[in-house]
Amino acid sequence: MKVRVCFHDNCFDGASSAALFTRFYKDRVEGRAEVVYRGMAHQPKEVFPEGTFDGDVNAVVDFRYSRDPRLTWWFDHHVSAFQQPGDEEHFRADRSGKKFFDPTAKSCTRFLARTCAVRFGFDLAPHRELVEWAEIIDGALFESPEQAVKLAEPALRLMTWLENNHDPALTERLIAAFAAGTPLSQLAAEPWVAGPLEPILARHAAAVKVLEARASCEGGVVSFDVADDGVEVYNKFIPYYLFPECRFVVGVSRSSSRCKISVGSNPWRPRSPVSIAAICERYGGGGHPVVGAVSLPVGDLARTREIAAEIADELRRAPAA
Repeated sequence: MKVRVCFHDNCFDGASSAALFTRFYKDRVEGRAEVVYRGMAHQPKEVFPEGTFDGDVNAVVDFRYSRDPRLTWWFDHHVSAFQQPGDEEHFRADRSGKKFFDPTAKSCTRFLARTCAVRFGFDLAPHRELVEWAEIIDGALFESPEQAVKLAEPALRLMTWLENNHDPALTERLIAAFAAGTPLSQLAAEPWVAGPLEPILARHAAAVKVLEARASCEGGVVSFDVADDGVEVYNKFIPYYLFPECRFVVGVSRSSSRCKISVGSNPWRPRSPVSIAAICERYGGGGHPVVGAVSLPVGDLARTREIAAEIADELRRAPAA
């Protein structure tokens, strides 16, 4: 039996969720199942193209809902989980007992683990370290901006490795190690992680300098545009490290496959009632109440910049906490 697990790619919470679903399925459902993975990315086109659900059993974790009848299991916590008209109604009508959603959960990892523990007797004990760090990372529960940017802890180094890794086989290797309960300190020291991480950390240090040069804060909103600077991936907490008193951040970047607007609210400041996810959804994106993103085709940089300016202007007028 082949179990296809689709997960939010380049994301610590996505990889951790995939690992715990794998462990749960093998422990409580079918130990001999062959589990295969597919990383998913939010993009303006169809995110579940034909052929996505090619397993005998298909699961989606930490990613959008699909009404495809071949989808068997679903766990998510994004408030923007239901992108198409009728998606939420379809989910609410499901009676399989295998699809779960909690937009109040800080991480999909902890939500999935607790749900499987309560409903199916899944043993959380071997995975507590992974669950705790997924909650910290996805919930932005860091002690300070410095902790999030300095990347001293093994989990934060693995987070950074995942965000920059483009080799699916290596991501799957890490997911397997997560599922096996390998200590995070041991994983971060593995040559196949530590070696590639060295240049990534060097780029991280360079990105801090680029954002320091490009970012400005006006009306409590940090804005920056690194689309022409070759900075495709950056630590999203750098702006809060540079401008600790800001309320929101709006950044523009560009990769070989898309233009991206990243939007966030400062987790170390009182939370505003504004919903970042709702703002991003208006432009075809999504996310959480406090963080979100919008993706456009790589050739639409001018429109990307226009949208970013509109969002930044809206956030400057957003009510205080």
